[in-house]
Amino acid sequence: MPFDFKKEYRDLYQPKAKPALVEVPPMHFLAVEGAGDPNEAGGAYQHALELLYGVAYTLKMSYKTDRAIPGFFQYVVPPLEGFWWQPGVAGVDYANKAGFHWVSAIRVPEFVGEDDFAWAIETATAKKKLDFSPVRLVGVDEGLCVQCMHVGSYDDEPATVAAMHEYAQANGYVPDFSEVRRHHEIYLSDPRKADPAKLKTVVRHPVRKA
Repeated sequence: MPFDFKKEYRDLYQPKAKPALVEVPPMHFLAVEGAGDPNEAGGAYQHALELLYGVAYTLKMSYKTDRAIPGFFQYVVPPLEGFWWQPGVAGVDYANKAGFHWVSAIRVPEFVGEDDFAWAIETATAKKKLDFSPVRLVGVDEGLCVQCMHVGSYDDEPATVAAMHEYAQANGYVPDFSEVRRHHEIYLSDPRKADPAKLKTVVRHPVRKA
């Protein structure tokens, strides 16, 4: 049975619909950085997803090629994630989607090294005939956060975020946004197929002791 990060790390991918604190361990991601409205048809965000999934599935299926990655085990590609910010804004302003800056990301197992990543970029480029150079292999260490499962439209997230901040404050914590600690979303539903009212998204914000 392929390793499934969502099932093995339920505290990170299946939180309750009530805010809670979580200590997030360091992880490795495939990542593409960009800016602009994620809903723009054929825009930078949509292109970033095409690049991410192209490399993610190249790595996942490497065992069917002559590429032997040390420590490899079969796994389910983890869900798409996004780190979001806007200059001068603590968190994000949902009414100003055109002003979004983002890093779209997909987690990869720890056995994926720089050489394996370079191989995947080269292999995906040859197969898809696309420029995969915007994709990076990065480490992220979020640390202490408050998180919650948001069920519903992305535009309804402000109510969930407000509840998260109220919970954090009641427990002696304050938001701790920075150049490396961002508004974070993990997408457990496919918005192309799911009812918007039933979309499941993990929303996570960095915090520190007040």
